[in-house]
Amino acid sequence: MRFNTLISVEQLADLFSSPADVLVCDGSFELSNPAAGLDAYRAAHVPGAAYLHLEDELSGPKNGQNGRHPLPTREAFAHAMARAGASDTTQLVCYDSAGGMYAARLWWLARWAGHPDVALLDGGLPAWRTAGKPVETGDGATRPPGNFTLRDALAGIVDFDAVLANVSSGARVVLDARAADRFRGENETLDAVGGHIPNARNRFFRDNLDANGRFKSPDALREEIGAIAGTADGAALISQCGSGVTACHNLLAMEIAGIRGAALYPGSWSEWSSRRDAPVATGAA
Repeated sequence: MRFNTLISVEQLADLFSSPADVLVCDGSFELSNPAAGLDAYRAAHVPGAAYLHLEDELSGPKNGQNGRHPLPTREAFAHAMARAGASDTTQLVCYDSAGGMYAARLWWLARWAGHPDVALLDGGLPAWRTAGKPVETGDGATRPPGNFTLRDALAGIVDFDAVLANVSSGARVVLDARAADRFRGENETLDAVGGHIPNARNRFFRDNLDANGRFKSPDALREEIGAIAGTADGAALISQCGSGVTACHNLLAMEIAGIRGAALYPGSWSEWSSRRDAPVATGAA
């Protein structure tokens, strides 16, 4: 069985006891302390997991106008996955300890690279440990390099110019994954300007999770996201956030819900707010 959205703790444990080629990737990270993710990984991780750093492997170089976490090139990401031990037939599983806040970026990048067999561990490391599953400490064993190669992308992107044109055309609905106060332009601490892209709608990524930190059911996600977006046609949607990270959480939720074809705006608010020609809206809508 292959997994391409979510995988449960028990399903992952079953894979470990099978001959399947599985690579687990720990995406732990903290925006306020970029070194904290690796420290957390070394303190405890799923046995055999490789650590992928948001800013080193899952982002590309910044130039001052492309946001806080610009995408790596597809080639750079493929090389990073091959170094971690992934091949084209590998079942990838990603997780963190923050409800998938960071791991969803790896899920999306794998799909962008054309790799369909990638799933997020539902509930992350907390769910794994609550279930009494073992953890490892330290840096973990290194797998031999894999032959992860690029294939036709399974996820799409839009750039600044396309989103700017969309403000006037209204052809697609922009869903902003940031917290409501930042969407309104309040309490902005990460970017120089507060507010949101005009006509965008707010879907805080944490609303994708239930009280136990697991993703809501496909029906619930479809109803909630559809109500905010006004459509269940993923091709009519653009996902963005502060820097293109938690927007991937919403894209995963859409995929779970069967709302497929939405695009990522990688630069998101951190790029948008750095551009002098970008209009800014504030308030709830």
